[in-house]
Amino acid sequence: MRNTNAILCLAGILALLPFGASYAFDPGAASEKAQTTPTEAFRLGARAYFAGNKQKAVDALSFAAENGVPAAQWKLGRMYADGDGVAEDDLKAFKYFSRIASQHADDAPSSSQAPYVASAFVAIGSYYLTGIQDTAVKPNIRRAREIFTYAASYFGNADAQYNLGRIYLEGSPDDPPDLRMAARWLKLAALKGHYQAQATLGKLLFFDETFPSNRIRGLMWLTIALPHAHGDKDAWIVDTQERAFSLAGEAERRRAMTLAQRWQEKAVASR
Repeated sequence: MRNTNAILCLAGILALLPFGASYAFDPGAASEKAQTTPTEAFRLGARAYFAGNKQKAVDALSFAAENGVPAAQWKLGRMYADGDGVAEDDLKAFKYFSRIASQHADDAPSSSQAPYVASAFVAIGSYYLTGIQDTAVKPNIRRAREIFTYAASYFGNADAQYNLGRIYLEGSPDDPPDLRMAARWLKLAALKGHYQAQATLGKLLFFDETFPSNRIRGLMWLTIALPHAHGDKDAWIVDTQERAFSLAGEAERRRAMTLAQRWQEKAVASR
């Protein structure tokens, strides 16, 4: 049975957050405006965005979003979250993501808009991890976990599975860490190629005494993640893999490298 707590939680917060007035949009002459559909407005906005005309993109995407196009709602959410062509505004981003989640939570995982819906749930869950300052969106790890669980289980979203694994790994003031649940969710994301989940799972399996017989698998996952680690934010992956490699015995290293190579070859062949 699907976890519907996430939807109920969203309903409560959405009641506090009015979306405001609709945006005006004029794609051209009055006759053209009358003929422009929300889907066409989204396509126009997408073209304007990639052409570098962010203001035109916002106008067109806003028209599409206000008329129910989830892809437009998602794109505007990302733009406001990142300050991309607009002033950064996490509350506006939260509202757009919440609209997608509230209107499309039961869409089939195979539907064309499912990736946008799942990503919206992940964004909402992430906001609940930290809260949005001076708004009704307060830090709520339990609610974040419920929302990630929905996206992870119903949509099979790797980012949601990774975030859920991190929550179980770190625990909260109300709930102690659950390393076996953490490993379960991290593995699901790792099998989908989520390199941060691969590295986190590898670190857990290699170094934590809860998994004493999984050092080889731990080093394997760290090695699989290593080529994807770039920049300062991923320095921990490089450091952890090097440390695990130095601590592993020769037989463990050989076996882990063999398993990593087989996994990578299989991943390439399946593309």
